[in-house]
Amino acid sequence: MAQRKSIFITGGASGIGRATAVKFGKAGWFVGIADINEAGMRETAALLPAGASSIHVLDVRDRAAWDAALEAFAKAAGGRIDAVFNNAGIPLGGQLIENSVAEIERCLDINLKGVLFGAQAAHKWLKASAPGSCLLNTASAAGIYGTPGASVYSATKFGVRALTECLDAEWAEDGIKVASLMPGFIDTPLIDMNPNQSSNGQIRERVIEAGLEITPVSEVADAAWNAVHGKALHNRVGKTAHRLAFAARWMPGLLRKQTRSSLKPLGG
Repeated sequence: MAQRKSIFITGGASGIGRATAVKFGKAGWFVGIADINEAGMRETAALLPAGASSIHVLDVRDRAAWDAALEAFAKAAGGRIDAVFNNAGIPLGGQLIENSVAEIERCLDINLKGVLFGAQAAHKWLKASAPGSCLLNTASAAGIYGTPGASVYSATKFGVRALTECLDAEWAEDGIKVASLMPGFIDTPLIDMNPNQSSNGQIRERVIEAGLEITPVSEVADAAWNAVHGKALHNRVGKTAHRLAFAARWMPGLLRKQTRSSLKPLGG
């Protein structure tokens, strides 16, 4: 009997991470749920079939903690890891001159350094289970074209996009697939947060005011499944992401004009 495949998911206590955990768990995969929110992880685990998951408290900013978490997950999963989903992230909005040093550093540390550390830690496990193993990174529509009013966030997501492209080449000889998700605005708890510490308005309110769609989180989980099993390098999710990609390629001048005329965020 073939060994059950396994996937390790950061940010698994809610949102995209939870939906993806449920998607893979119900499809027969063993799921490692990682987050700093232990209560949320247990809620996610309760949605999966019995015996289909393990829980790992992980701050993605801690490089040594990554090694410990993956070691523990591999042991729980039967000795191998088939996929690692670098999904943990936080939003940060507001113009750059409005963002505090603490906000900037936290966003960079979680959204970019956490992904870099996760990739480093995951490599040996994914190489051992290759071919067919996958590193999946959550980027964003904000990594397609810079989002006004979210410069730091956009910078981190452009970084995740670049890392994905670099590792796609670096890890090709190891037989490891590398891919990204590029969702627009997704219906998760993150969209109900304030864009920064000085703002009173929620991100959801600004998205609705801008006339942009909010995509169900189940669509991102489906895209994650397709990314792990497919061949695409970047996987766009939602109308906003597809429109941005089209405009950036075919109408860059118009997109720049529209972006300069509005400070409303375009990416998720």
